[in-house]
Amino acid sequence: MPIRTSNEQRLLRAQSALTGRDLRLLGWLYDHGVLTTDQINTALYGSLTFCQRRLLKLLALGVVARFRPQRWQGGSYPYHYLLDQLGTEIVAAQRGDPLPRRDQARQRRQHLTSRANLPHLLATNQFFADLAAHERTHPGSRLISWRPASALQERGAFFRTGDDPSLMLLKNLPRPDAHGVWAEHGRQVPFLLEMDLGTESLPVLANKIANYAQLADMTRWRWPVLFWLPSARRELNLHQLLTGTDVPNLVATAAGDHAAATGQSPAKNVWWLHGHQGPRLRLSELPYDDETTEHT
Repeated sequence: MPIRTSNEQRLLRAQSALTGRDLRLLGWLYDHGVLTTDQINTALYGSLTFCQRRLLKLLALGVVARFRPQRWQGGSYPYHYLLDQLGTEIVAAQRGDPLPRRDQARQRRQHLTSRANLPHLLATNQFFADLAAHERTHPGSRLISWRPASALQERGAFFRTGDDPSLMLLKNLPRPDAHGVWAEHGRQVPFLLEMDLGTESLPVLANKIANYAQLADMTRWRWPVLFWLPSARRELNLHQLLTGTDVPNLVATAAGDHAAATGQSPAKNVWWLHGHQGPRLRLSELPYDDETTEHT
């Protein structure tokens, strides 16, 4: 019988202690970097006490690490969880990815803790944590896919067989913050997400939409582009700006303050489809076209 190294023994010991829910969390951290305690609890547990106990177990196993950013006005934020080196190795092995560098987790932690746009990343991750929470509490719904911005930023990321080949040369490619596939009661809707924190002007958002429209014209698929905006006023102003532009069945918006006031998640009736005269739609009701069988 071959002699196992201490690292192999540690890896096997950790793997044997992990549940399916643990592995889903590790996969999310592998792809999306960081989640707060509240986000993990919202998405996977629904009991903060149980969630915290399980996270302490994962910390003891050495598969996750955590940090707590300081508030400039004093105090600190909640714990932020990310993969430790062992967790990175476990996920990489499961996916058949190359063995990570020995310092990969440390370098990623340094990047995340000093990242200027960490609030934007956390806001994007909150959107999907809320969808996962809806899945957890509503049978018949499922977050099938959640892919990060990095998976969509290469030149050929949007191209599939049958699309216009000049798409590969397009310079003004959209840069969505994430891509997801949401299913509810038998209907699957692929979408692209733009998380807006109100830091860009509305003409900048309109220019992004023009790039998405150009992308849709060059492909055999047309997915809704979701703009999650901070306020209903900003949402209304964006729709007014888009009046007369050619973005049918492409742009849907939701306002964070409206969703919070009505207690609704991104899965519910919060989506204003541009050009649609009826009430707000559920995410699963948004129209899309896709002549292909695979999603980006």
